[in-house]
Amino acid sequence: MKNIIFWWRNRANKPVTIVILILHLLLLGSFTPYCFSWSGVIISIILYCITIGLGIGVCYHRLLTHRSFKTPKWVRCILTLCGCLAWQGSPIIWVGTHRYHHKHSDKDDDPHSPKHGFTWAHIIWVLTKSPEGFKETDQAKDLLKEPMMMKMHKWFWLPQVIVAILLILGGLYFGGIQLALSWFMWGIVIRTIAAFHFTWFVNSAAHTWGYTNFNNTDDNSKNLWWVAIFSFGEGWHNNHHGEPSSASHGMRGFELDPTYWIISLMGLLGLASDIKKPKRWKKK
Repeated sequence: MKNIIFWWRNRANKPVTIVILILHLLLLGSFTPYCFSWSGVIISIILYCITIGLGIGVCYHRLLTHRSFKTPKWVRCILTLCGCLAWQGSPIIWVGTHRYHHKHSDKDDDPHSPKHGFTWAHIIWVLTKSPEGFKETDQAKDLLKEPMMMKMHKWFWLPQVIVAILLILGGLYFGGIQLALSWFMWGIVIRTIAAFHFTWFVNSAAHTWGYTNFNNTDDNSKNLWWVAIFSFGEGWHNNHHGEPSSASHGMRGFELDPTYWIISLMGLLGLASDIKKPKRWKKK
């Protein structure tokens, strides 16, 4: 208990911790029959796909962090808004943290390595203030030069709030208080928490269990199928650490990568260009 009190007073990122705690407390009541509706489930699935598939996988990770492809500015703006819906921080903070992770993967300075504990890698690091002297923005100076990204950095929390209000109003209009509550619980609470944990599993589980295709990554990154399923291909994590700039993380026939399929479709539609492929593909 003393350790928890010390952590709360001295190291906890209190606003983030309070928001995540409230969401998890709301989750306890969200699976009750009163909060259930099939329309709420469908809304949750659609928003999850938008949030994780387009927002985190396509945009925050492969586009903004690793520059695996290019898009027109208006497409980049829409994708970044999808990323903001994940409530995983501003694009600048997310990108800076992930680039720092690659720079120090599974070393002492890694922000979320399981070497510091599985629970640390999964969630505690999110709830904890950054170490003194560490600035995520130092690793994302390219984004700091973009006015649009600076606005997203300041207002990243707003798209989620707007969607929550629209779901409540829509539920009230089409079905009353019960439907409004259902749409809010499934579209915001359940969807956001699911997005949290399956993103965090890439940091924790995909650095703990699984197999490797690349043995020269100098870290413990692994390919883990069930993380890949729920994260749209992000769970082929050893592949990603082996070739970080590749737009594709799936590199064997059974390593399905829906995020790359989306990027490829964008390329066919003229919405993406300079799509980087794995070097092992280029050798064939």
